[in-house]
Amino acid sequence: MKVLIIDDERAIRNSLKEILEYEGHSVSLAENGKAGFEAAMAGNFDAIFCDIKMPEMDGEEVLKKLMEEGCESSMIMISGHGDIDTAVNCIKNGAYDFIQKPLDLNRILITLKNATDKSSLVKETRILRKKTDSRYTIVGESEAIKHVRDVIARVAPTDARVLITGSNGTGKELVAHNLHQQSNRAGAPFIEVNCAAIPGELIESELFGHEKGSFTSAIKQHKGKFEQADGGTLFMDEIGDMSLAAQAKVLRVLQEKKLNRVGSDKDIEVNVRVIAATNKNLTDEIAKGNFREDLYHRLSVILIHVPPLSERVDDIPLLVDYFIEQICSESGMPRRKVEPAACKELQKMPWTGNIRELRNVVERLLILCGDTITKEDVIMYANPAF
Repeated sequence: MKVLIIDDERAIRNSLKEILEYEGHSVSLAENGKAGFEAAMAGNFDAIFCDIKMPEMDGEEVLKKLMEEGCESSMIMISGHGDIDTAVNCIKNGAYDFIQKPLDLNRILITLKNATDKSSLVKETRILRKKTDSRYTIVGESEAIKHVRDVIARVAPTDARVLITGSNGTGKELVAHNLHQQSNRAGAPFIEVNCAAIPGELIESELFGHEKGSFTSAIKQHKGKFEQADGGTLFMDEIGDMSLAAQAKVLRVLQEKKLNRVGSDKDIEVNVRVIAATNKNLTDEIAKGNFREDLYHRLSVILIHVPPLSERVDDIPLLVDYFIEQICSESGMPRRKVEPAACKELQKMPWTGNIRELRNVVERLLILCGDTITKEDVIMYANPAF
């Protein structure tokens, strides 16, 4: 396996290198934090040994930046000045383990084996999950959609909050699901809430839960979406439609990581990654007084904009094939062929309803057309008022 050693002490670097190469590992060296960070970003290492105290960039900063970049290498921190607080901070920030100098040979080898076993398991699980759950595949090879997938891959392994923007029907929910599936929380709950679909008077109960008897129809205790998502991901769709009162309470949960159910003063701690989505321009909503600026900044650590279909028309043939396969599989219909001229005709359409509209059109064509979908079929049936 490939191992990177980042340490400003030449004797430590060389000793570790000699030990690990004797065990059959491929070893690279870096003499300071900055060089180590650059090497880690350039190489695909299974494990990284990183000293805490170094010039130019200390080990904790290297660890933090690599985690933010979505580095999947197992980070093992080492230090001659270690204490409990330092070790705890390293583990909290994503390190696999913390080893104090002088280094013990057996401890090094056991830690390295356990760390790389865990890393391999996580990678295999992620690959299997991608293979088995095709419902949330992001289809397309346009530059715009490639950029979205690239950002997801970088951001997903972190706990950074994400705000997804885009018009209705562009696939914001798919982005949220992919962020969850590629994260370390993938085995925990993914809870969705559509903020626009819940009446204003019920939104707080829906998000934070309520106690029995807290209002007329509260006949039993209810856990809200935040509690249901504990340990996992909460996807708050159409966040721009939430009332200011509910926004204030969401802000408190994000700041303090605890909530109160409606009708209770008891604090309940929650560990939730929040992903939000909106079809509104939230900066305009802030200017109008409809959305809290402080909440916007809490939610938008990472911004992902999902492009409209009109900006990725080259993806339409791929999307048509994908929807035909999906719909025919679900409904038992025989699979249809599509003439190239039919796809070109579909590419001329405005697609104000984006991906959702395209899927509806493909389903309509499958129902109404013969064995091959032609250009004439598209002209006749693609318009919903045919």
